[in-house]
Amino acid sequence: MTSHRLLLLRHAKSSHKDTSLVDFERPLAKRGRKDCRRMAKWLKSEGLIPDLIISSPAERTRQTTERICKQIDYPLENVQWEDSVYDATTRTLLKLLTDVPEEIETVMIVGHHEGLTGLILRMSAWADIPAEPKLIPTGAVAWLNIKGPWVGVKKCQAQLKSITRPRELAARKSKKR
Repeated sequence: MTSHRLLLLRHAKSSHKDTSLVDFERPLAKRGRKDCRRMAKWLKSEGLIPDLIISSPAERTRQTTERICKQIDYPLENVQWEDSVYDATTRTLLKLLTDVPEEIETVMIVGHHEGLTGLILRMSAWADIPAEPKLIPTGAVAWLNIKGPWVGVKKCQAQLKSITRPRELAARKSKKR
C-alpha cells in the first residue's frame, strides 16, 4: 500500500501594525520572520522536505512560503499558489489533495487556521490529537502520515505524527545553552 506524508504549515505570525490593510494583505511580523527560520531548520533536520508545496497567496502566507523555500532549498517557481487555500474549508483542502500526482510522496500545504485545523481534526484519530488550546498556532507544522493514494485521501484516516510549534523549538534551543 502506498504511503504519503502531509505537512500542514500555518503561516507565521502576521503584523497588525498597518490597520489600513485588509486581512489578505497583512505581512509577517518580526516574530513571524524569526519563526520561519526556526521551522525551516527543523524541517531540514527531520528530513521533511516536500516534493510539492501548495500555498495560499495571502501576503503573510506568501512570505512564509518564500522564507521556508529559501531555507530548505525548494525552488519557489515550483510552488503551487492556490487562491482556494485562503479561507479554505476542510473539503476544499481535501479536494486539492485528491488532485496530487501519486508519485509525489510529501506535500506541504501552507495555509490558515480554520482550514488546517479542520483538516487535522477530520483526518486524525481523536486519540492522536493533543489537548492544546490552539491546535496549530502560527508558524506550526502538523505532520501526518497517510496510508493509501492521494486520490482516496477523502476516505482515509491519517496518523498524526506531530505538531511542532516555533515556541517549543525556541525553548529546546534555550535549554541547550
